[in-house]
Amino acid sequence: MAGDKDGRTEKATPKRRSEARKKGQVARSTEVNSALIILALFVAIRTFGQNIYTSLSDLMRFFLSSPASYELNEKIVADLFLNLALLFMKIVLPVALVALVVGVIANIAQIGFMFTPKPLIPDAKKINPLSGASRLFSGKALVELVKSSLKIIVIGYMAYSVIMGRYAEIVNTLDMDIWDTLSTFGSILYEVGMKIGVALLILALLDFIYQRYSFEKSIRMTKQEIKEEYRQMEGDPQVKAHIRRKQQEMAAARMMQAVPTADVVITNPTRLAIALKYDTETMGAPKVVAKGQRLVAEKIRELAKENNVPIVEDKLLAQSLFKTVEVDKEIPYDLYKAIAEILAYVYQLNRGVRQGNPRPR
Repeated sequence: MAGDKDGRTEKATPKRRSEARKKGQVARSTEVNSALIILALFVAIRTFGQNIYTSLSDLMRFFLSSPASYELNEKIVADLFLNLALLFMKIVLPVALVALVVGVIANIAQIGFMFTPKPLIPDAKKINPLSGASRLFSGKALVELVKSSLKIIVIGYMAYSVIMGRYAEIVNTLDMDIWDTLSTFGSILYEVGMKIGVALLILALLDFIYQRYSFEKSIRMTKQEIKEEYRQMEGDPQVKAHIRRKQQEMAAARMMQAVPTADVVITNPTRLAIALKYDTETMGAPKVVAKGQRLVAEKIRELAKENNVPIVEDKLLAQSLFKTVEVDKEIPYDLYKAIAEILAYVYQLNRGVRQGNPRPR
């Protein structure tokens, strides 16, 4: 397939579909609209046929009554044209409205609500003789030729079959009055129109399937195009990684600044370090202000020693805090008792220091 030859093997992304829609590129078959409008027109003519017949009869009587008795002047001619226009609207407007509504519904059913002026913008490629010649011998032109041929065959066959099936009625019209003759030919015309409309609708549905296939094929993408689109939407992975590293560095810096204000640092003893702070006036429970492992844990311990923050070794508690509590979050209820014992020890230690006793190392 052509799409496979140029590497366009991937289904279009929502972004590509949206861009194509903005350009007016959608999967739509004009044959569906045409077939439904034909059916709607014949149904409307049959439905409003009596009114049309009455209006035409009145018009004939008006012109055949005694036109010579009227003294033509500017006012009479203006009134005459006004009456003819109103009569024309009375005859044509209901049928035209039905065709218009059906056409709009058929269009919306295929592509939804869409308005874009881009297809109206002049395109030099469309008037290029070379491009025009290439389109004449393209696969799309061949499909259109096949469609037109099928429509001619279908219309000819349907008209022929109905006329031959009602040939006897047509012959009998030679003995009928004018109104019965018109009624018979109107019935035959209605049957021909409905059968042609149904046949064209079947062809239109097949054309719609082809148009959908052709459209999907035309908007296929290469793997590289999908990668580029993803990169544009999500950002360059290298840039994102750089931003993430910067964010982590800034978060680590803020975390280290909080270590000197901590009440205690709990260690594992060398692999983990968690700094806790508790302010009874602003906190509901002790909060983790910094935590880390390996080199970060070592840095936390160094800062704690430099700022005389007590360091308590508790392997199980350190592991639990490191796994379950994020930085700037309060400790869970099930750790209250263990942390309370440590804080009580730290407060007692701080009181001893204030009284002149050396801080244990």
